[in-house]
Amino acid sequence: MTQLLPAAVLWDMDGTLIDTEPFWNIAEDRLAEQYGAVLTDDDRRAMTGMGLWDAAVVLQRAGITLGADEIVETLTQAVSDMLVPESMPWRPGALSLLEDLHAHNIPVALVTMSTRVLTEKILALLPVPAFQHLIVGDEVPNAKPHPDPYLMGAEALGVDIANCVALEDSINGLRAAWASGAVALGIPHLLSLDNTDSHALWPTLEGKTATDIAELFAAHRGPNSTATPGGANPS
Repeated sequence: MTQLLPAAVLWDMDGTLIDTEPFWNIAEDRLAEQYGAVLTDDDRRAMTGMGLWDAAVVLQRAGITLGADEIVETLTQAVSDMLVPESMPWRPGALSLLEDLHAHNIPVALVTMSTRVLTEKILALLPVPAFQHLIVGDEVPNAKPHPDPYLMGAEALGVDIANCVALEDSINGLRAAWASGAVALGIPHLLSLDNTDSHALWPTLEGKTATDIAELFAAHRGPNSTATPGGANPS
């Protein structure tokens, strides 16, 4: 490969690596029903890709009378219980791209708002080489859409965030990636990303390789690039 390579690729998990977003929706609906709460479409959009403790606040406002920690624990356990090892819903093209990045020695980190326990359970079932570092939702000072999780991912790998590509499926996640200063790649899943800042939108990862990632990175960080960088880090 002769293209300019990114220093690392930072992956979101829910909705980007694996299609667990429907599981979260089911878990939220069941909990809301149990407490007679009503979740609006705006609530659902707001919670997609959001940190779990921030999502818990949305659920409390909707009428769920539990503490935030208890909401997070309940939802996480419900999603964990829905995972079936024999039929994990990996997103199209995600595993082959991850494997190809490893083959080209491009470091990868996972940047997810799921808890470490749930993340490690999912990654234990990953049939390809895993991630060098995990940034998880119960260990970050500020959750997505704040850029901290992506900045932490780059720091964990010892690279400059500006030299990373970040893969996201949600509005909150893409906002975090863009604000961090990474090359922000959106792969929309449940929600349109058309009105969210990004460097590129791909309809799917199906058929995508490390070469495609390198070409995207070079287009926005190469010597001939005139592309707009991502957002500045907040003070």
